[in-house]
Amino acid sequence: MRKLALILGLALAPLVLTPQPAPAATAKPSAEEAQLIKKKKAAEAKKAAEEKKAAEARKARAKQQAEARKAREKRIAAARRAEEVKKAEARKAEAKKAAEARRKAAAQKSAAQRSTRARCDGFVDCLFGNKPRAGVQKASTASVARDMPTGEDIDWAPAAKYTPGSIVVQTPERALYLVTGPGEARRYSVGVGREGFQWSGTSRIAAKAEWPTWRPPAEMIKREAAKGHMLPDVMEGGPENPLGARALYIGGSIFRIHGTNAPGSIGGAVSSGCIRMMNTDVIDLYDRVKVGAKVYVYQ
Repeated sequence: MRKLALILGLALAPLVLTPQPAPAATAKPSAEEAQLIKKKKAAEAKKAAEEKKAAEARKARAKQQAEARKAREKRIAAARRAEEVKKAEARKAEAKKAAEARRKAAAQKSAAQRSTRARCDGFVDCLFGNKPRAGVQKASTASVARDMPTGEDIDWAPAAKYTPGSIVVQTPERALYLVTGPGEARRYSVGVGREGFQWSGTSRIAAKAEWPTWRPPAEMIKREAAKGHMLPDVMEGGPENPLGARALYIGGSIFRIHGTNAPGSIGGAVSSGCIRMMNTDVIDLYDRVKVGAKVYVYQ
């Protein structure tokens, strides 16, 4: 066995002692290859720079377009606002012009009425053209002499809250306002309900009547009878009728806006809830107000 081992060791010795070949060293690139690599890297860097520049240019253009669009929208909005302001001013000027025309027409009408009254003997004669009215008892001269118009066109800021044509009664002021336009009204002095008969509410003019017939409510007849005043069940229209020359009936109530045969009561709190006006005033109001007009009464 020892001999066999010796023989094998001698046989393998040349293999172990023979040096192994070293790994081949990495070959250096040539100068030409190095130049090509350098150019390639430079080209890639240039391309990346150009792409970055193009992206920044696109971003700048997008920002510029957005700003231009925003500025254009602002100009359009400003132009629209200016147009709306212009239209509003035109409407205001037109309303002012119309109001001025109404004032002039009212002044002319009032002047004509004063001229007519100057040419006739009194209120009743002026109304009927000096012709007697069948079934109507003529009012006393003293009562007629005090029946003078109180209506006047004024600037009234609260009118802005109401529709033109509306009637507003301010009980504490003893005043009735007919709204004629934005911030404008025609004001009349009125008589209102006495203590215990005043009221407030919102309604409409349900009907109108010239020289209305008076039918006192049963409660009024009973109340006045207790005072020794006997009222008729029905009283035909005429200057002696307590409802006067005209009546505007307030819907949903027993109350009216009407004239009076007692002009001295205007400005006082003397009625049973109705709104009294000078006959000249109620005729003027009657011609201006339509059935269906809103009525606001405040205490």
